[in-house]
Amino acid sequence: MSSMLKDIEYKGIFQIFEEISAIPRGSRNNKQISDYLVSFAEKHGLNYKQDEVLNVIITKEATSGYEECPTVIIQGHMDMVCEKDSNIDHDFLTQGLELVVKDDFISANGTTLGGDDGIAIAYALAILSSDEIKHPRIEAIFTTDEEIGMDGAIGLDTTELRGKYMFNIDSEEEGILLSSAAGGLTATAKLPLEYSKETGIKVSIAIKGLLGGHSGSEIDKNRTNATLLMGRLLFELEKDIVFHAIDLCGGGKDNAIPRESSCTLLIQESDKARFEGALKEQIDHYKKELATSEPHLEIDYHVGDKSEENVITAESMVQILHMILFAPNGIQTMSADIKGLVESSLNLGIFHIEKNQAVFGYAVRSSVDSYKQFMSKKLETLITKLGGAYSTSGEYPAWEYKKDSKLRELSVRVYEEMYGKKPEIQAIHAGLECGIIASKLDGIDIISLGPDMFDVHTPKERLNITSTKRVYDYVLKVLEEFKGIKE
Repeated sequence: MSSMLKDIEYKGIFQIFEEISAIPRGSRNNKQISDYLVSFAEKHGLNYKQDEVLNVIITKEATSGYEECPTVIIQGHMDMVCEKDSNIDHDFLTQGLELVVKDDFISANGTTLGGDDGIAIAYALAILSSDEIKHPRIEAIFTTDEEIGMDGAIGLDTTELRGKYMFNIDSEEEGILLSSAAGGLTATAKLPLEYSKETGIKVSIAIKGLLGGHSGSEIDKNRTNATLLMGRLLFELEKDIVFHAIDLCGGGKDNAIPRESSCTLLIQESDKARFEGALKEQIDHYKKELATSEPHLEIDYHVGDKSEENVITAESMVQILHMILFAPNGIQTMSADIKGLVESSLNLGIFHIEKNQAVFGYAVRSSVDSYKQFMSKKLETLITKLGGAYSTSGEYPAWEYKKDSKLRELSVRVYEEMYGKKPEIQAIHAGLECGIIASKLDGIDIISLGPDMFDVHTPKERLNITSTKRVYDYVLKVLEEFKGIKE
């Protein structure tokens, strides 16, 4: 074990977390982490199954006195969102993370940490490797590609599973037990573009410093979408200046609110002074508007040399801006049943130019399936009217609230006994794999929980050390109390 987390080691969890942090495990890059889990099972003499989509199930039999208890599933996902600061040189496909410990937090140097959902792996493997923990029979399920559509959970074969109760370790706030979550889908719109040759001065514009965040759990935080802000900037600039776009992009994950966006334009040399004046005016407007919600907003630009370039035609540019600015985005409806809960939303998380087409990637979420389909149809209608194509993938069901939950009842009782207060029972707008697994295992009783994490899906992501220890001890105590629950 390296020295980075040695001083905070606790019951094996941070050693395991450091080991998996050294393994590249971004979405669609699951082979190494999946094989690591297989090796772990073999090393500890545990039964396992690795399937075609690289999900891994590891089974451990009940300890003495717990043989009559129902099987408990501990579940989380292997993959992580790979985001980094623009000044960081890091290859997520080949490099592990550079962990940082400061005060009571673990983070990564300029990149996402992968606490979502590396902490589930660390918790589960620490339990599986211990000979001292009292527990029922355990089925630990590690799924792939949760962050890009829950593909692993969708492909999971549950025919051999015996679990009646499940801990999903994929939440980010200690003291809150989640009992339901939104369903969702990934939507992709593609708009064909036409090009022409033009000569002028190249200008690059970059928006950065926005907070970003998880497009489900933080969609209600009034965080600015960098792609939409760039669309607005170009929309307002074209009133004063004739320009041609060479390239545009913003965001790289449909389930992350874009923190950065950029574009390269071509302007006439005679318009240089007027362009810079109009651009500076808009920058001043945005900084004043967003001073409270986005205090670190930066909009930089660079005026380059004269050149001849392939540029997007004015007609195609109008279509791009129509899609960026007029497609629905953000919160669409709030729950009438649960105060303060976002019911339906969309997030334009991906935008780039690829092979003469503009690609728009959306995360579409709702607790109500019919409204989820309605939002998807609105996107389809708009892109079709603009002459583009539309497709969806990774659709997953909502996780519905279970009124009679023995697991929730037990978990509340144990929490109150340990900490002298009741945990909060909440529903969330973010998608979880619980809905998919519940649809495959009829009647399964699920709660979702986890330690305190902040700024998930951004390079500022950090995991609280003390909270991680407390929540682990809490999970162990709930497992120990399962002795009173029979099949």
